[in-house]
Amino acid sequence: MLAKRIGGLILAISLATNSTIGQQVVNLEDAIGAALQNNYDILLVRNDSASAALDKSYIYGAFLPTLNGTATRLWNANNQKQKLADGSEREANNVKSNNLAASLLLNWTLFNGFKMFATKTKVEQMAQLGELSVKNQVVNTVADIVNNYYLVVRQKQQLKAIQDQMSISEERVKLAERKLSVGLGTRPELLQARLDLNAQKAQTLQQESLISQLKEQLNQKTGLQLPPIFDVSDSIPLHLSLQMEDIQKDIEQSSPTLLMAQKNLDISKSILRENKGDLWPVISFNSAYNFTRNDNKTVVNPFVPLFSLNKGYNFGFTASIPILNNMNTRRLINQAKLGISYQTVYLQQQKTAVNVSVRIAYMNYQYAVSALKLEDENIQLAKDNVMIALERFKQGVSTYLELREAQKSLEDAYDRLIAARYNTKLSEVELLRLKGELVK
Repeated sequence: MLAKRIGGLILAISLATNSTIGQQVVNLEDAIGAALQNNYDILLVRNDSASAALDKSYIYGAFLPTLNGTATRLWNANNQKQKLADGSEREANNVKSNNLAASLLLNWTLFNGFKMFATKTKVEQMAQLGELSVKNQVVNTVADIVNNYYLVVRQKQQLKAIQDQMSISEERVKLAERKLSVGLGTRPELLQARLDLNAQKAQTLQQESLISQLKEQLNQKTGLQLPPIFDVSDSIPLHLSLQMEDIQKDIEQSSPTLLMAQKNLDISKSILRENKGDLWPVISFNSAYNFTRNDNKTVVNPFVPLFSLNKGYNFGFTASIPILNNMNTRRLINQAKLGISYQTVYLQQQKTAVNVSVRIAYMNYQYAVSALKLEDENIQLAKDNVMIALERFKQGVSTYLELREAQKSLEDAYDRLIAARYNTKLSEVELLRLKGELVK
């Protein structure tokens, strides 16, 4: 029964390993490119930005006059009866007439307390805010893609480490079988070697499953644009020389978070200028062209014309002076001032938050780089230690417990090294994300 289970595990591992052969390798740039085109979060933010850009493209309409045309055609059939002052009476039934009226009305606001200019500025700033929102979402999405991609690479390296250690466990099993066959070993020693080997085979299967799940998550973030079955690179490239001064330099002009906070403050100031415009008179130019024609088939009153035509134009100026509107304008101005105060405090809060986040991320980065250098040294020591322990075990001068202890040290060293590589990458990505330079 045990042999069958082991055989099944070996077959499953073999199939999983063979399934990776011939898979299309997706590099990080491919994943990022797919995400920029198809990530749903980016698409939603782009739609909002497009809406603000559309408003901006029509902003000059606020400076143009409004021109409206009307036309009316009426047919009448009336019964009329009139009593005049001299005592005479006139009466007629089914008096028919038709009327045609048309007009063009023009209204052009010439001055409204510079409100139209404040509105223009606000709409332009909102379009810029939309662009910054897209950039911010792109930076965050790219950071998420990079972290997810290299998480797959990390687990792939972890799988490779387990497979490398399995060769040592297989050698242990062979040595235990050989020693037992010549009467120098014990059966518990052989059973323990097989148990350790089977545990590593189970870890391999578990690791394969985890890698598949992480690949699905990565594909989801790209809008399912990656191949159904794909592989990733084998290594994690690292930048080990990032400097705190370079990250902090001009961060207020590059960080999307700070730029968005600053733009919201600018929009609040434009809203205040808009509301102050309601304190001023509104001066408008008005003009109209009117056309009226009345055609009566018959009339009861002799002073009513059978036909009349009136056409012509007029123009003039209108001044609307605000006097009292339930103090609504003052209320809106004070509300706008509160909005400016809020956005000012929020901007300072974001500056502090970004500054603290940068310092924390850089400390994590320094620790990760130091840990990586240490673990690069430890892994070689652990490998040498296992080789020595294995040779001593072959020669019968050490026990399998000593060899197993050396194996455990190697396993831990692999875990720490792979974690150090990934943590260094995470810290690097976080610093570039905060700086806003993750996407050039």
